[in-house]
Amino acid sequence: MQYRKLGKIGKTSALGYGCMRLPTSEDGKIKRDEAIGLIRKGIDNGITYVDTAWTYHGGESEVVVGLALKDGYREKVTLVTKCPVGHSSFTKPEDFDRFLDEQLTRLDQDSLDIYLLHALNKNAYDEKVVKFNLVERAMEAKAAGKIKHLGFSFHDTPEVLKEIIDSGHFELMLVQYNIVDQVNHEMINYAGEKGLAVAIMGTVGGGRLAGSSLPEEMKMWLTPSRKNFADLAFKFVLSNPNVSVALSGMGSDEMLEDNLSLTSREDYDKPTEKETRNIGSISTRFKELCDNICTQCKYCQPCPNEVNISFIFAEFQRHQIYGDVEKAKRYYSMIGKMPWAQGENAEACVECGECLEKCPQGIEIIDQLKKAHEILSEN
Repeated sequence: MQYRKLGKIGKTSALGYGCMRLPTSEDGKIKRDEAIGLIRKGIDNGITYVDTAWTYHGGESEVVVGLALKDGYREKVTLVTKCPVGHSSFTKPEDFDRFLDEQLTRLDQDSLDIYLLHALNKNAYDEKVVKFNLVERAMEAKAAGKIKHLGFSFHDTPEVLKEIIDSGHFELMLVQYNIVDQVNHEMINYAGEKGLAVAIMGTVGGGRLAGSSLPEEMKMWLTPSRKNFADLAFKFVLSNPNVSVALSGMGSDEMLEDNLSLTSREDYDKPTEKETRNIGSISTRFKELCDNICTQCKYCQPCPNEVNISFIFAEFQRHQIYGDVEKAKRYYSMIGKMPWAQGENAEACVECGECLEKCPQGIEIIDQLKKAHEILSEN
């Protein structure tokens, strides 16, 4: 495993374990023994950064991470979780302490290494962080030994990101950055210059860059012997010296092994000239093929009308990007009929707009659902 500077906090493995996509059974519950085994295997092989959140897996992620960190594993990692400031039940300053205490209980810990204010945008920053004096609350928690470092995760424009960086309150930021979405590139470098640690989510584009059923026209950009673009995705992100750690949600042993191999190589952050050209070609072609940038974070769910938004968008991307038309249409037709495709299809959308406020990518979900239904339901 390669290691990098974690801002002014210390050192971290280049690969971080993101615990939003742990292995699950058909009912959506985490397969606990399997997940614990994967997290521990990652740590045994050099991963030192473990990231979870109050919302992940309906709250079960923090519990499973806490179990995985028993038996001496806690001392080997930087433990990170997130305060859900945008949650509908976060309505007053005291909620910061309520959530933090609940999360420490879930994780079975006395303290956290890094506590992030989750999914900040302009509204959440102004109406929650500033209005409720949450930084002061965090400093009190720090003085009490409950947290060691304060950071934030972010989904908004670079202009808003700069404002939050310039506040001087934070030691780490977690932002999206990958071959397909490079909008935060300038602010990542700016944060690095300011001494902030920078963690990256969406390293492989929410799985889009790890798909193996590529259109024939895109296979020319594959690294020899590989079936997907995961290697180039990691090289792109980690070639930026201001990036501290690249997170990946590793829900299988195969994915974990592959990512460990990629981030243990001497050239893990040094794309060749040919790889750099391929990365540019991949970026351009993905954007040409698909205007839906869903990363499968599932923040838009649950939908009050049970529309399975993330599943629909996954099949829409299967159709648009990978050209697997028959499978995408077949899976779409199974929504509500199979345990792994629960809920309703896009026809159940009543355009209430609740999902629009939740989407960190700013996707026009209602319009995209209409488009997906039209394409995926046609004969």
